[in-house]
Amino acid sequence: MTLLNLLASRSSRMKASEIRELLKLLDQPDIISFAGGIPDPSLFPAEAIGDAYQAVLGGAEAGAALQYQVSEGFLPLRKWLAGQMGRLGVQCDEANIFITSGSQQALDYLGKLFLSPGDTALVTWPTYLGALQAFNAYEPRYDQLTPAGGNMTPEAYRAAAAAPTAFSKGGGKVKFAYLVPDFANPTGNTLDAGQREAVLDLAGELDIAVIEDAAYRALRYDGEAVPPILALDCARSGGIDNARTLYCGSFSKILSPGMRVGWVCAPRHVVEKLVLMKQASDLHSPSINQMVMHRVAETIFDDQVEKLIGAYRRRRDALLGALEASMPKGISWSRPDGGMFVWLTLPDGADASDLLARSVKEARVAFVPGNAFYADGTGRNTLRMSFTLADDRAVGEGVPRLAKLLRG
Repeated sequence: MTLLNLLASRSSRMKASEIRELLKLLDQPDIISFAGGIPDPSLFPAEAIGDAYQAVLGGAEAGAALQYQVSEGFLPLRKWLAGQMGRLGVQCDEANIFITSGSQQALDYLGKLFLSPGDTALVTWPTYLGALQAFNAYEPRYDQLTPAGGNMTPEAYRAAAAAPTAFSKGGGKVKFAYLVPDFANPTGNTLDAGQREAVLDLAGELDIAVIEDAAYRALRYDGEAVPPILALDCARSGGIDNARTLYCGSFSKILSPGMRVGWVCAPRHVVEKLVLMKQASDLHSPSINQMVMHRVAETIFDDQVEKLIGAYRRRRDALLGALEASMPKGISWSRPDGGMFVWLTLPDGADASDLLARSVKEARVAFVPGNAFYADGTGRNTLRMSFTLADDRAVGEGVPRLAKLLRG
């Protein structure tokens, strides 16, 4: 007996993450991996987190920590986050903050909230693979978002969204634009203020939402910070409750991914809908993790950011230096001002998936092929390298091995 013939149509859009599969390579000690975009566990504030758990469970908060929680999230944490958003130029209060089980859950909820089958999501080419996975379950189409300027007019986007395809009878609408404006996964690129304003201009003409994924925003190593799209939107619209931008934040890259605490900062009417989804999905994110995260964040967040910036800046610089010294002509790469990633472009006709198979077998070096990040499966001559786990040995040995393979 099989149940596969009973599956919903959306299940056909669910694909295994190439990145999650590649993380299995980390269990092989002789593999030098630039694949997983994960923080260095040696830099986690484990002692502070452990102390916070002990304090919460050993005091008057223990009962609340082990009890059900309101779906919106732990109130003191939401107030702290509202204060942090204020520092970024977004004036809001706790009613505009919604706690999620990581920002990945936020993307899933927002896809569920906005996308009907056949609707269109605008995404950059390439974009974050996890966002595509989150949205795919709701059976959308994708169209290319070009913040730096392109030849797609609002009318062209609307016409493409409404046209029939092999998977849709047509009649769909453009619902939102999704992007990672700061140190994007996978390219490492950052949008300047003008490009962010252009995204808001397009969203206004199409009357759509903007999903701003800010997972890496705090990890800036060079240059001046650019205001979040939500801050620019609030300045235009007169306040957050009139804004069309939904800001997704996360503690995963700064404090701990394992605690699974993220958030959405959005107009109240959107938060109210997200709360209903949370109630139907998992009721609330773990109470104890939220309470511990609040204790840790309000005491060491800024210091932890500075520690990570110092460590990751050195690793970024080492990777860029090794690429400059080793890579053959015809290969280019991004030079990110922050984040976790460097994006390589190989000569036309190259296939990074084939290269990966050879690299793992012959050079024992892993990376992520770039086509995984393209909604249309193109970009086969690109690849992503992460430097957050790349110590001096990994960079000093791994990059020359990969460069030797590329020379043939």
